[in-house]
Amino acid sequence: MKLQWLTLLLLLMMNAAHAQIATTKHNLSVSGPGTVKATSEPQICIFCHTPHSASAAAALWNRRQPGSTYIPYSSTTAIANPGQPTGSSILCLSCHDGTIALGDILSRTSDITMAGGVTTIPTGATNLSTDLSDDHPISFVYSTSISSSGEYVDPSSLSGPVRLDDSGMLQCTSCHEPHDNSNGKFLVKPAIASQLCTTCHQKTGWNGTPHNLSGKTWNGQGVDPWTTTEWNTVGDNGCENCHQPHSAGSGERLLHFAAEENNCAACHNGNVASQDIMSVVGQFSAHPLTDSTGVHDPTEANIVNNRHVECVDCHNPHAARAGMDPATGALNAIPGVDITGVNVEPITQTYQLCFRCHGDSTNKPAPLTPRQITQTNTRLEFQTANPSFHPVAGSGVNPDVPSLITPLTTASTIGCSDCHNSNAAVSAGGSGPEGPHGSAYEPILVRQYETQDNSSESASNYALCYGCHDRNSILGDQSFSLHDKHIVGERTPCNVCHDPHGISNTQGNSTNNSHLINFDTSVVSAMGMGGMGGDQIQFVDNGRFAGSCTLSCHGEQHMNFSYGGGGGG
Repeated sequence: MKLQWLTLLLLLMMNAAHAQIATTKHNLSVSGPGTVKATSEPQICIFCHTPHSASAAAALWNRRQPGSTYIPYSSTTAIANPGQPTGSSILCLSCHDGTIALGDILSRTSDITMAGGVTTIPTGATNLSTDLSDDHPISFVYSTSISSSGEYVDPSSLSGPVRLDDSGMLQCTSCHEPHDNSNGKFLVKPAIASQLCTTCHQKTGWNGTPHNLSGKTWNGQGVDPWTTTEWNTVGDNGCENCHQPHSAGSGERLLHFAAEENNCAACHNGNVASQDIMSVVGQFSAHPLTDSTGVHDPTEANIVNNRHVECVDCHNPHAARAGMDPATGALNAIPGVDITGVNVEPITQTYQLCFRCHGDSTNKPAPLTPRQITQTNTRLEFQTANPSFHPVAGSGVNPDVPSLITPLTTASTIGCSDCHNSNAAVSAGGSGPEGPHGSAYEPILVRQYETQDNSSESASNYALCYGCHDRNSILGDQSFSLHDKHIVGERTPCNVCHDPHGISNTQGNSTNNSHLINFDTSVVSAMGMGGMGGDQIQFVDNGRFAGSCTLSCHGEQHMNFSYGGGGGG
């Protein structure tokens, strides 16, 4: 009696599966709805199952196993280490690797003939080939050692539609139910809004990011960013805005495109996201996103010595969000280096991100301006123990800066992006995106900063400086009694005397390098007077608003030339 009930139950299950699969592309019989089907074979299940002469594999398998050697998925960020496919995955691959004819089944002495001369599964998204390096990893034990990383669920929770096999392995059938296509692509649950992906993946910060929540749609211009899905908003596409579980353009991390920036450009070209960042990146001075491909690695050290730049060096797509404070908004959950050279993760200040490449990293290019003291390490330039520095990592050391524009005071600090930003940014009076993506002014400056000697003074030529320092105060000689003479009369740019970042205390001192004094040696030279002391370029701070210079500039010889007063005198 028990055997009869088991037989009846098996028949009922087979009938149910038969009914489900009949209207899907897995029905390869002559009645199948797809273009890949038999010319005359009426049986549906026979392409995978047989009651007799089955292989030793489970499920009365009617196909021989591929003898292929596969290239498994691998990545520097992968915790699992997949080997060769096993279990249900190798059964799926007996069709989907494209090496065995679809009509080649064990229960027939000759292959079933397929329509249109088709033999193996046609080239396309469903033909995975034997190279699985661009496909989601399979046939690995999903253990607590994986979930303990903090961004994956515990394997014990996978008891719903997404399941591990009897060996605790993740297989094709963890995500796909070959008999049921009600969720599309034979998925065990809907993939819309990242529902399937987040069953296992729990990315830190993801729940609050626009990539998860945004209702933005494609405006119909350019290329459709969602050609691999049927969904129409950023939030609905979720993970699949950037990732492709099979046949991805980039094997590591399964991105749509091998060129990292193209995964961002698909939406951030103004056709989905409100701001066209990619056009800004194409400006005269920009972070060179297209100069390298495949160099960035999420596991790389905080100090980047293999110099490159990609969008994801500054932005974490799983955590970036809107916000007034970049460190908790667009730059949220990014690693960096603090002012002392210690790794921080995540950053709490924008400059900590900049120090990754512009601080202690090697192989940096030469400065744009040749200086009396040369320094390319911005972390050293902004030290608060320096003789002078712009107040990025802390308030400045000069208590007398009468030119500061309200609300700035000598106790204020500024950010790197107050100077290095897009000239089209909203903060610059434009309507473009914020951030140092690109600018018309080198080096990625928010406003014009003329450094060429013999340049006329104007509000526009020195707009960067005048964004914080009152032009009337500067030209009124309130802090330096000869500002007007130098800038207007001698047409000497600010940059000739002042080094805008700062002077490291390992190279300069408060006597000679206060007030950001570090001369441009392409303009300023030694007097050439030998033993009279004119064989050096020197500034000496003589106290409040007073000093002296020994140098040659614009044909003028200064030998301990003193000035003082300030205050417009």
